[in-house]
Amino acid sequence: MWHDTAPPAPSRPPLPGTHDADVVVVGAGYTGLWTAYSLAVADPSLRIVVVEAEQVGHGASGRNGGWCSALFPASLPSLAAAAGRDAALAQHRAMRATVDEVARTAAAEGIDCHLAKGGTVVVARNRAQWGRARAEVAAARTWDRGEDDLRLLDAREATGVLRASGTVGATYTPDCAAIHPARLVRGLADACERHGVTIHESTRVTAIEPGRARTAAGDVRADVVVRATEGYTPLLPGQRRAVVPVYSLMIATEPLPQAVWDEIGLARRETFSDHRHLVIYGQRTADDRLAFGGRGAPYHLGSRVSPAFDRDERVFAGLYATLVDLFPVLAGTRVTHAWGGPLGIARDWCASVGLDRRTGLAWAGGYVGDGVATTNLAGRTLRDLVLGHDTDLVRLPWVGHHSPAWEPEPLRWLGINAGLRATRLADAEESLTRRPSLLARATAPLLG
Repeated sequence: MWHDTAPPAPSRPPLPGTHDADVVVVGAGYTGLWTAYSLAVADPSLRIVVVEAEQVGHGASGRNGGWCSALFPASLPSLAAAAGRDAALAQHRAMRATVDEVARTAAAEGIDCHLAKGGTVVVARNRAQWGRARAEVAAARTWDRGEDDLRLLDAREATGVLRASGTVGATYTPDCAAIHPARLVRGLADACERHGVTIHESTRVTAIEPGRARTAAGDVRADVVVRATEGYTPLLPGQRRAVVPVYSLMIATEPLPQAVWDEIGLARRETFSDHRHLVIYGQRTADDRLAFGGRGAPYHLGSRVSPAFDRDERVFAGLYATLVDLFPVLAGTRVTHAWGGPLGIARDWCASVGLDRRTGLAWAGGYVGDGVATTNLAGRTLRDLVLGHDTDLVRLPWVGHHSPAWEPEPLRWLGINAGLRATRLADAEESLTRRPSLLARATAPLLG
């Protein structure tokens, strides 16, 4: 749907042969393009080449839920355990600021990505979910996060924003903007080229090595090689267990009339979810569709990635049923688009960014689906690392972090799919009992 509702993208030529550069970036999604853009703006003399196996925005950057949020996959307690309380809070502040940085850059570069900073409302629809909502806000206060950061809404306040069925309350944060993902990634690619970056599409990198990115057409030789491949990382030699590609799927309705939106809410285009265990996410698009997605598609043995996995009719049917359960007014509404794609999950659920100065190899990724804003922070951080700038960004706790490798097969297939099944069962249990799931407590490590 995002690609169908974006202006046509130009076709960029493949790499014509071996080439020399100062920086080569592998992957023309948000991570790669924000990195190239940040470097090019900071130092116009740099020769920067981006190589992409498909087309700009082919992966998650062109097909995500459109949440430009301050969410970071690792929790504050886990960051603090590794780097201390002050460092964890610095990461959180940097993420909050990044939402506005994306908006600022889009405006400065004339990127019309339909950005609307309405925040995120996460509703609670039973007693178990309401307990988690209250616990989340109480935990936030122990980190000195005030109401300007995260608020608890009662039923009246919550339904004033989003009238989901059975709502008993909600949490709300202002730190999220709804965006049109394909418009953002295509506009970012155009901005990169205006600043002198060269982008080659249809150029699959077969190996990343110190000083070069190898392709069938030839090598791109450079002092710095940036891996920006996220859910496709396991396709590279030696990276099979670095992250796992887990599929998230989406549906989008036809444009809805104002009378329907009067029944649903989202007047400021707030993004929304609820406090169930299995992740769901939605937004009201600028052309008044409801774009809605969620996890639940199986992980495929051997970290396989295939276009065949982008569609799962069982998951699509489940998403539609969930949407109608949330908003009964949508019963019978036509779904015009259904799609999916892989996202990257690190073994410890902590995104990371870094540069090995000895080898010149740089990386960023493992966003666990929270990458729209995080990639911008990654790109600006890689800029400072590559240029040797001593800034607050390079001292954030995710910089230089190395997640452990995932288990070998078939252990990771068994564990990940068992976790997905446990998540679905926990939500079903709570829907029936209205009480916190015993299964969720028993399988907390699997639920992430």
